[in-house]
Amino acid sequence: MSPTPGKLLNTINSPSDLRKLSEEALPMLCDEIRQFIIEVISSNPGHLGASLGTVELAVAIHYAFNTPDDKLIWDVGHQAYAHKIITGRRDVFYTNRTYHGISGFPKMSESEYDTFGVGHASTSISAALGMAIAAKLQHNISEQHVAVIGDGSMTGGMAMEALNNAGVSDTNLLVILNDNGIAIDKNVGAMREYLLDIVTSRAYNKLKDKVWKLMGGNTRYGKNSRAVVKQIGNALKSTILNKSNLFEAFNLRYFGPVDGHDVIRLTKLMQDLKKLPGPKLLHVVTVKGKGFEKAEQDQILYHSPGMFDKTTGEIIEKPCKTLPPKYQHVFGKTIIELAEKNDKIVGVTPAMPTGSSLNMMMSVMPDRAFDVGIAEQHAVTFSAGMAARGLLPFCNIYSSFMQRAYDQVIHDVALQGLNVVFCLDRGGLVGEDGPTHHGAYDLAYFRAIPGLTISAPMNEVELRNLMFTAQLENKGPFVIRYPRGRGMSTGWKQPFEEIIVGTGRKIRNGEKVAILSIGHPGNFVVEACEILQKEGISAGHYDMRFLKPLDEKLLHEVFSKYSRIITVEDGTIAGGLGSAVLEFMADHGYQASVKRLGIPDRYITSGKPEELYAECGFDVDGIVEAVRSFQHSG
Repeated sequence: MSPTPGKLLNTINSPSDLRKLSEEALPMLCDEIRQFIIEVISSNPGHLGASLGTVELAVAIHYAFNTPDDKLIWDVGHQAYAHKIITGRRDVFYTNRTYHGISGFPKMSESEYDTFGVGHASTSISAALGMAIAAKLQHNISEQHVAVIGDGSMTGGMAMEALNNAGVSDTNLLVILNDNGIAIDKNVGAMREYLLDIVTSRAYNKLKDKVWKLMGGNTRYGKNSRAVVKQIGNALKSTILNKSNLFEAFNLRYFGPVDGHDVIRLTKLMQDLKKLPGPKLLHVVTVKGKGFEKAEQDQILYHSPGMFDKTTGEIIEKPCKTLPPKYQHVFGKTIIELAEKNDKIVGVTPAMPTGSSLNMMMSVMPDRAFDVGIAEQHAVTFSAGMAARGLLPFCNIYSSFMQRAYDQVIHDVALQGLNVVFCLDRGGLVGEDGPTHHGAYDLAYFRAIPGLTISAPMNEVELRNLMFTAQLENKGPFVIRYPRGRGMSTGWKQPFEEIIVGTGRKIRNGEKVAILSIGHPGNFVVEACEILQKEGISAGHYDMRFLKPLDEKLLHEVFSKYSRIITVEDGTIAGGLGSAVLEFMADHGYQASVKRLGIPDRYITSGKPEELYAECGFDVDGIVEAVRSFQHSG
């Protein structure tokens, strides 16, 4: 059940209620929203730190702008909890990210206040600009458009493309740069250094305050006062910072930096900015985890901390027992082992060093591991450039985010046959983050590309051996795809063995029905076969390991022996392993009944992975039922 909201928050069922409050009441409301978020997320895990940092920002925007008539777009969206609470979802917020609950991200079908669905970085400015242009064409001149984008997302090339386009548009667009110095891990790159220069320059900030005062009043320059002050300001900023203002170079009027936790000042400022025509950028400085000591002290851990004590902030640990490691941990340990023996190996990740465990390599080999920021396209072509000069990059990108670099994989890596190892983390159904983050499509979208090797380990030992195999001489572009979460065995650290590319393995013989699996769901098949064996049903099981090239020798054995075949994968049924097996059957003239289990041709909601496996029908029970029905049919 939802916790009881504070006195003020209990009166806010929509932004129209919010606007009835006096400005002086806003700080208290912010405190109540922050405590409400902490209380809910402490027992129902979600994105804590980012949303605590934007409470005042969300309140100020909805107070100053006439949402939903004015359009608000949040970049990524994991910082939008206060927005959701203000916009009519307070009483269902406890269902956030749960099965059939509300989404953890803004979602158009969920609320009219979620004007654009988000989940991936760097999209907000493009979407807001598109809406602003549409409003202009529809002669809706009063409609305002606000894009809130974090400094981490600003490193994405798409954000730069949007700024370039926005600067030459005559639109009512306000870009709010939420600058907290951290995405999930600490931000990196020249953009971070540039923003840090602006925020920490005392001389510039002193000048900025004087410039703002001049802009707000009548001066001896008369009607041209604003233009004169702007020219003076630009010249002095260039001198003080020893560089021109990047955003004004894009032809956006720049304001800031300002304190993102001073809700009254933010509100007044936004009310003023509404009156200024044309594209503008407001630089707001916030603290990720604001108002919760533990979250401020460890911003990486408390980005999404799991369950914690709402009073002390201490993480609530699960009962201590020996558990298998996460696939990510095995990757992090294994790449170091391989790199110690092979000096060509380098590691690359776009802003996910902790999540992918590449941070392990960064700590011991800092000159051979690279966080390139939220820039997946760049990460792939950067890796291609190193490969072209003889290095062997292990480019680790979450499956869902690899979608953003599809052309680079084709054009810059595969077409040239370069030795780049793509480690696709979070393959399959990732759980509570839902459809924007499920790694559902990778097996299908990569299978169409010539020259790729596509593999998926069934356990941690196979992950190690596939990584070992991929770094052997001239393997070409090599994909290793594995899920989020834990593997199967604590005894994973075994001597390396090469896996011959394109070979699967037979796990057990059977009668009538054969199950072909790829990746981690093979473990569900093992358990299902044990259950079926007790019922007197003998099912064969083959771990394909490679989607491309397929083990045709193994498939000839399967189709020669079995008349009923089930394929199991945690990717889309359309275009994945099942499709490849059906194509093989057709190409070689075999006749068999084939049933495909996997992710159906629709978007899968949020929920625990086990709930989603069951919904899609490829959990243990789903496999057992599929075999039973097959066994007794015909």
